[in-house]
Amino acid sequence: MAAETVIADDVEVAVKAAQYRMDIIDLIRNAGNGHMAGSLSCVDILTVLYERVLRVTPDTIEDPGRDRYIQSKGHAVEALYVVLAGAGYFDRSLLDTYLRFGTDLIGHVTRKVPGMEQSTGALGHGLSIATGIAIAGKQDGLDYRTFVLLGDGELAEGSVWEAAMCAAHYGLDNLVAIVDRNRYQIAGTTAELMNSEPLAEKFAAFGWSVREVDGHDVAALDAALSAVPAVPGRPTMILADTVKGSGISYMEHDIRWHHRVPSDEEYRIAQRDVAARIAELRNHR
Repeated sequence: MAAETVIADDVEVAVKAAQYRMDIIDLIRNAGNGHMAGSLSCVDILTVLYERVLRVTPDTIEDPGRDRYIQSKGHAVEALYVVLAGAGYFDRSLLDTYLRFGTDLIGHVTRKVPGMEQSTGALGHGLSIATGIAIAGKQDGLDYRTFVLLGDGELAEGSVWEAAMCAAHYGLDNLVAIVDRNRYQIAGTTAELMNSEPLAEKFAAFGWSVREVDGHDVAALDAALSAVPAVPGRPTMILADTVKGSGISYMEHDIRWHHRVPSDEEYRIAQRDVAARIAELRNHR
């Protein structure tokens, strides 16, 4: 995201997303393990959701009318942990326990952590879960929205497309799916391993209203995620074009950082990258 595109009201959200990048790196570095690059590709999306879009707070997490967020991309849980801590769902000191013996902060999404709506471990199931929650909202006459984040690698799972068909059939305009389209998965590019493109045409053919957006542009994400349903009577699909390892110069587009821990020197470079990004944003306030 070019700093020039960030208007004054969006600067602090973009700054917070940049700061969360260092929190993710600290989390993984302290634990000696974790999914780095995929968490960095989706952290802007999560920041906008929790800062601007979702109608839920730590005080309303049990309210039947709250918005729901499901992270189908469960292996990028580090990004969700730091965003939930930043939003006040639990004390930030809990982040220090990540992957430690006896902690609830494990390497995939679990309902044991405050703020988590559903556990997600087997990739490809999150859209099915979100579709069921959206159907329940319609049946109960509640106006909550259900948001779900998928990785583009998990779109190879057949259950994703069964859920997509179901959501359109039942006219679930209270359902918003977001694909973190960074075009990589653990062993290579999605194009090489299981090409799912053209995604826009495929979801449109399944009956969804589709929007494509820069997944690192705070203003564009806010506009797309806030304007739902995009078409009444249809579920909304946001295809967020992202960069795996976004924000850290040597991690971007490098498959080795799917699951790797920075050295001391790499950590210092990451600190400089994040500090430079924050300075750039604030200089364009």
